[in-house]
Amino acid sequence: MFKARLQPTPEQTFEIVGDGDYNFTDILAHSREMQDAGDVRQACDTRFRAFQRLAELIPDDEEVILEWNHRNSRAALELIHASAVDHFLIDDFEMSAALLEMLLDLDPEDHLEGSELLAFDYLAMDETELFDEVINDISDKCASREVLLLWSAFKRDGMLPEGELKHFKSRFASCFAEFTAPEHPADEAFLRDIGSERPTAGAQARELWLRTENLWSRWPEFIEALRRQQ
Repeated sequence: MFKARLQPTPEQTFEIVGDGDYNFTDILAHSREMQDAGDVRQACDTRFRAFQRLAELIPDDEEVILEWNHRNSRAALELIHASAVDHFLIDDFEMSAALLEMLLDLDPEDHLEGSELLAFDYLAMDETELFDEVINDISDKCASREVLLLWSAFKRDGMLPEGELKHFKSRFASCFAEFTAPEHPADEAFLRDIGSERPTAGAQARELWLRTENLWSRWPEFIEALRRQQ
């Protein structure tokens, strides 16, 4: 019985054509519904099982790039990224990195900006050479890049480089203020701001903190070093 196939396109990409367990569009939507309803564990399990089925579908001996403009293929990529985030948040950095590495193989253009989370994974695992390879894929317009560079230097040398710190405090003042603040509430004002068409720099800084908060609970000495520079 037909379940799924990789259908080639004229653009030398592939579309995942499938139903049931391979209808990744429906699976992604269902996982979001479960998460919104508070069933986070089941949502995470659903995403990871979908990734496992997808991994079995992808051949090991040839390059496969999924078509971003195909709905089911895009949903498959989004499920991989979401599962990588799930694993990151429980400090399973190795699995998170493995998922993101597969994501970037399937989507070299990195539409979901998985390189950013992968860089955090690599630093958390002390994979400095791999970190050095991926950091240049993150735009210098992103505050996350500066946080990564500062954390990388601090992990290597035990101190914050003066030049990078000065750049962070001037170019990304809102992010510096957020990362050195005593509290980071995800209150109604923040949720309204970050959900708007044009979130403020402050809201974006808080979102970055909240997305990476598990790291700073595990390595608080980096945040303490930043606070001493206020």
